[in-house]
Amino acid sequence: MSGTTSRECGHSHDAGHDHHHHHASGNIKVAFFLNLGFTLVEIVGGLLTNSTAILADAVHDLGDSFALAQAWYFESKAGSKSSARYSYGYKRFSLLGALISTVVLLTSSLFVLANAIPRILEPRHPDAGGMILLAIVGVIVNGIAMARLSKESGMNAKVVALHLFEDVLGWVAVLVVAVVLYFWDIPVLDPLLAVIITLYILSGVVKNLKAMLPVFLQAVPSELDLGAITREIEGLEHIHAVHHAHIWSLDGVHNVFTAHLEVDTLLDAEAYKKLKELIRTLVERYGMYHSTVEIEYPGEACRNVQGLI
Repeated sequence: MSGTTSRECGHSHDAGHDHHHHHASGNIKVAFFLNLGFTLVEIVGGLLTNSTAILADAVHDLGDSFALAQAWYFESKAGSKSSARYSYGYKRFSLLGALISTVVLLTSSLFVLANAIPRILEPRHPDAGGMILLAIVGVIVNGIAMARLSKESGMNAKVVALHLFEDVLGWVAVLVVAVVLYFWDIPVLDPLLAVIITLYILSGVVKNLKAMLPVFLQAVPSELDLGAITREIEGLEHIHAVHHAHIWSLDGVHNVFTAHLEVDTLLDAEAYKKLKELIRTLVERYGMYHSTVEIEYPGEACRNVQGLI
């Protein structure tokens, strides 16, 4: 006999998560159009100011526009209801979007490094005045887009916000260098700052990869203690032992719990209902999105005798 308890069963809960994904998707959409529109301005501005730093940033922002476009799609898909093909729903698509965005960010950062390092040896002299104007606009546009995503809790939105944070830092660096170049002839500062900022952003990429890989590998979320939860369940009335207990995350936010519960006696309908309510309460307290438990009565052999899962 098995039972399922889930926070997703309530209609209000579904509505709340649908609203969350719709809100995140809308913010990513706005960020995408802001980023793409400004990228076109960057290309023209880079050519007019003869700034290789701005042109390199334009290529970088083109990569960011791609990341934002796919993040918009995946975040929208993540809010869809479950289907026969994807019975858990599409929340994991958000994680896929986060991975693709991270790869794009990694690639674009390496591209920036590859272009910035040679410019340290052969710096060029751009139009500092034009750079200042573009930098101010760049900080404003990317700052607005980043602010819209900074309050989202999903991993996908966080990775996209990191893209935009990188752009804001990049434009702040361009603004500082442009002001310096306007008064002093030290063009080597531009590529030096570009290298420093890119290395800082790469540290964030590594951090995101470390956070995503355990989710892909279905590891127990770091904020949860599977052993402690198992012991708490074993302390419930009629529970003799718990085995094959697993906790994993769909997307880094929504966690799933499954377990086999050995009971010490045959349960009547009322006792079984009470046990389900106890499990439901425990699941909600630990913030689980979904849980499935299988009840095993005294003398009943576990079907997973080989202990593979």
